Amino acid sequence: MRVLGIETTCDETAAAVVGLAGDGRGVILSNEILTQITEHAAYGGVVPEIAARAHVEVIDRLVARALKAADVTLKDIDAVAAAAGPGLIGGVIVGLTTGKALALVSGKPFIAVNHLEAHALTARMTDGVAFPYLLLLASGGHTQLLAVRGVGDYVRLGTTIDDAIGEAFDKTAKMLGLPYPGGPEVERQALHGDPARFALPRPLAGRPDPDFSLSGLKTAVRIEAERIAPLSARDVADLCASFQAAVVDVVADRVRMGLRAFRQKAGHPTALVVAGGVAANQAIRRGLTRLASEAGLPLVTPPPALCTDNGAMIAWTGLERLRLGLTDDLTAPARARWPLEAASAA
Repeated sequence: MRVLGIETTCDETAAAVVGLAGDGRGVILSNEILTQITEHAAYGGVVPEIAARAHVEVIDRLVARALKAADVTLKDIDAVAAAAGPGLIGGVIVGLTTGKALALVSGKPFIAVNHLEAHALTARMTDGVAFPYLLLLASGGHTQLLAVRGVGDYVRLGTTIDDAIGEAFDKTAKMLGLPYPGGPEVERQALHGDPARFALPRPLAGRPDPDFSLSGLKTAVRIEAERIAPLSARDVADLCASFQAAVVDVVADRVRMGLRAFRQKAGHPTALVVAGGVAANQAIRRGLTRLASEAGLPLVTPPPALCTDNGAMIAWTGLERLRLGLTDDLTAPARARWPLEAASAA
């Protein structure tokens, strides 16, 4: 069983072919990605119109590359899956339309994939994680804690009240004059900084509900930066280190509360899973490794290349849904917003 997956929800154009191994895990036969970082760098963030045009320019040849790298043709594919949202609507339409066209001309089933569900299920492709598990989903503008009980069966335990983790990293980077993309740059600067220099807050620490709030932390960084301006290279590194240390503490505290909520609503989790682009941050991974060890759970974090947007996660989710007979017709809409709880298996 092999599925072609297409991802165009933001600033990566991606296509991949994923098959099924004998033990039920995914086998990535190809995973082609073209990033648009250079196109958006001058603007300090993703420009939706530029992103959509860039997807249009490369999507056809990227799909061809993915098929060639997997040594298959459309005739060998069992289904075509494409991300139908949430995301920048212009980009979503490009990938979704391409996927529908390929399914139509090849006579293969089509699967409209929720981009967040793809992140949620990646750990099953890479590590064969069994349901149910606790998921920290930190992707782009999303930060959520979810009980993943099955394909299409998600219970949201907590979410962000204001900024998502990724947004807080990017906004902090911009505030400190760091280049785009900001999140990885903050992490690089933090490696050389003193995390104890600035006494930054840990928002919502100790509260029983497992929600997040990062806006106050971001504001505290701005206040400190303005207080000591103009900033030296050492100041920037120390601010990044102090900010990142605060985020690590916040994430550990919120996930700890998420584990309590999980046990009340879904029983005992098989694992703690971290997915989405923020999962590539090594300091956050280390903090969650300690927390998972305390809780007696394995921490599952997909490889960094599979934490950011990619076609393999779309193909795998298509494969998971195909095995359950969950396919879509060609009227499936593109969605700018699509809560994960709405990705129902019903």
